[in-house]
Amino acid sequence: MITRVKNFLSEVKVELQKASWPWDPKEKGFRRYKELTDSTLVVVIAMLLLGGYVALFDFVLVNFVHFFTRLH
Repeated sequence: MITRVKNFLSEVKVELQKASWPWDPKEKGFRRYKELTDSTLVVVIAMLLLGGYVALFDFVLVNFVHFFTRLH
């Protein structure tokens, strides 16, 4: 069992070394991850905007349906 775990971890290490990472390996510190943090920030902002749009649209539709079902 331990041999299988070691084999798996060594294969993972080899595959991670093959990957191309979105930063320059010569950069040091936080600047190294600038592209990664910028991309993450864009995704978070986009999800907040999309979530706000869906919540607003849901709120409008719920009130619209509630208004017409209350009239009977």
